[in-house]
Amino acid sequence: MPKKAVVKKVAKKAGKEPAGGCCCGAKEVEGKLVGKVSHYFSNIEVAVIDLTAPLKEGDTIRVVGGQETDFEQKIASMQIDHKEVKSAKKGDSVGMKINDKVHEGYKVYKV
Repeated sequence: MPKKAVVKKVAKKAGKEPAGGCCCGAKEVEGKLVGKVSHYFSNIEVAVIDLTAPLKEGDTIRVVGGQETDFEQKIASMQIDHKEVKSAKKGDSVGMKINDKVHEGYKVYKV
């Protein structure tokens, strides 16, 4: 007869959150989630972002992910299928020049 796995529960103390975030260390992010990075081309510093909300040239975005990445930048230009566009809608995959290195899965917010 196989042995049963023992699961230990860890009790959290109420009201003991560290300054600047929740108890798990996640970052609080202002703004609306507009997409997620699906690919990053490091040689040309371009990220492909799958949009979950509309975005347009001139908007300010914030990219958050991993332990260290959290930066804002203004959208100077965007491309869809190698064609320059001024705006993109929910469901589009857009390419844009990014100021810092990002990885697949990083979240993109409109601020």
